[in-house]
Parts: sequence; C-alpha cells; structure tokens
Amino acid sequence: MNKVILIGRLTRDPEMRTTMSGTNVTRFTLAVNRPFQDQNGERGTDFINCIAWRRQAENIAKYCTKGTQVAVEGRIQTGSYDAQDGTKKYTTDIICDNCTFLGSKGDNSGSGAFNNNYSSNNNYNNDNAFMEENNNAMPTSDVSKDPFEDFGEEIALSDDDLPF
Repeated sequence: MNKVILIGRLTRDPEMRTTMSGTNVTRFTLAVNRPFQDQNGERGTDFINCIAWRRQAENIAKYCTKGTQVAVEGRIQTGSYDAQDGTKKYTTDIICDNCTFLGSKGDNSGSGAFNNNYSSNNNYNNDNAFMEENNNAMPTSDVSKDPFEDFGEEIALSDDDLPF
C-alpha cells in the first residue's frame, strides 16, 4: 500500500502549467514539521515536493499562496532523469489524490478550514463557486429558518424500515 497524509505550509506560491494534451498540473512544496525534537530541543522540517492534477491543480493554484496550510492525501512516486551534466538525478514526489485547505499564512489555528473534496481519481464537479476571489470564508446558513420546510409532508418511519 502506498498512501501518504501530510499537513504543512506551502513554501512558495504554487506553479500551474498545462501539458501539451491540455491537462493542468500544479507543483508545490510543503514544509512539514517533524514530530520530534533534536538534541537542542528544536524541531526539524522536511520540504516535500507535491504534484496535483486536473481540477485539483486549478483549485490549489487559484486559492493557495505561500504560507497556506494544507492537508494532502496521496501517494509517493519516485523517478529519475539524466541531468545536462550527464549525472543521473532521482526525484521523490507526492501525487495528490485529495487536498484540504486548512488556513492562510496568518491563520495559525487552522480554524478556517475549507475542504477541496476533489479527488483526482473521480469526476466530481466541485467548482467551489461559493468562494469569491478574495474571500476564503465559508458560507453561512440562516439557522432561524427550517431548511426542509418546502419538502412536503412528513414521512413516518419505524426502526423496522431502516436497513441497519
């Protein structure tokens, strides 16, 4: 099983590009704190390269900037290439299956969570239309009004009607 879950902050603004076939791809680097302290009592940080594809790539490029805290779920992918100087270079990247936006650079609490909920393995149509260009706040609902009042008559169910 190849599964990775990381929480960290973007080290720079994400870079989105489009492949020759028209597929969007965004690359970004996450700074992830290590869970332990060294001998001096300081925590180390790992800088992990991540790649997102398609709609998720667009959302990350549009809504995330340097310092944004995100949770990434994905898999590790390794590769290699020959550099211009003739040496072989090895790469390790996280291919993002799901990315959750946790907060901006100034928000250390992570309380302004926004879940992207767009997995690159499915075809959900999640445009995030409610997020305006300069507003990362979650939409609110009027709780004084019953949201189901226009759905018709009440349906009575017994415990025998439930499948579980």
